Amino acid sequence: MRMYKISPTKLALLSAAFCALTLAFSHNASANTVLGFFPGDTHVVGTVTPGSPASPADVRDYINFMIKLSLGDSVNHDFGGAEGIQKITRTTNMFANLPTASATGAVTGTGITIDLNLYGKFTYLFAKYDGQRDISQVWYIGGLTGQITIPLLGPKGHALSGWILFGPTGGSVPDGGATVTLLGVALGALGVVRRYLTG
Repeated sequence: MRMYKISPTKLALLSAAFCALTLAFSHNASANTVLGFFPGDTHVVGTVTPGSPASPADVRDYINFMIKLSLGDSVNHDFGGAEGIQKITRTTNMFANLPTASATGAVTGTGITIDLNLYGKFTYLFAKYDGQRDISQVWYIGGLTGQITIPLLGPKGHALSGWILFGPTGGSVPDGGATVTLLGVALGALGVVRRYLTG
């Protein structure tokens, strides 16, 4: 049997090209998550009724109050001003860490599909269903990537009015060019170390 020996330089170039191609197309290979209601969906942090007004600043207040509640608690809380009295309910779903929501960098939308590849990483997703006639939902989405699909109809059967994504981890993901550059530098460093160890 005849064996061909590949030079270390060619092997390094071939490996770098393979890694670059893999990373270049990796943004298309992401998870799709379908969110639902509680019980049944472990991403649900809680609910807000009536959940109006629903500006990012108002909803931030609802979420930050909600995450301080004990598991399974339900409280009618007077936020004062336009927010008024809201029924805030915390599910029995347990989370390792529920960071404070920030309205800075919040993103709003109206469709049932939310593409985190476009928007970046976020911590919470709030969905409002038909004004004051349905129950607004809060999901913990920290660590999720790809597309998220939320229900078109709320728990009482009313249509989705809109949604809001909240940080603190909102922002863009590093672009593929920066990732490939960093990978190239790392592979180059490995090549230098290998040459030093074998030479």
